[in-house]
Amino acid sequence: MNVSIPDNFGYVILTIISSMFMLIYKGLKVGKARKKYNLPYPAMYHPDSVVFNCIQRAHQNTLEQYPQFLVLMLFAGIKYPCGATVLGLLWIVSRIVYAHGYYTGDPSKRTRGAFGYIGYFGLIGMSISTALSLLHFI
Repeated sequence: MNVSIPDNFGYVILTIISSMFMLIYKGLKVGKARKKYNLPYPAMYHPDSVVFNCIQRAHQNTLEQYPQFLVLMLFAGIKYPCGATVLGLLWIVSRIVYAHGYYTGDPSKRTRGAFGYIGYFGLIGMSISTALSLLHFI
């Protein structure tokens, strides 16, 4: 079976590039917090600052999810480039909302970004559909 890249796949690529800017933003926030709370490298967490630790966790948690996001975007985008783009952008926005809730120092406020699971699970569904289509099951 030949797989061709759909014309709208450029949107998937632009969404992935947008997600990289979100990661850069979060990384800069951690760097700024390191200076503010005087935490040198290689320490990951501050022994006394809950706020720093929340800023660091917001970034770290996104990095933990990022490889799956990239793979899902690429797989879903093969068959559903526009749908994958919408769900990917939803996930990106949710990660920013999640981070800003976490940046308050109150970890319970991170759940403001929980709507991103709509994007995440939607991408999983689209990726499964892509795989099943390639296998001629649907």
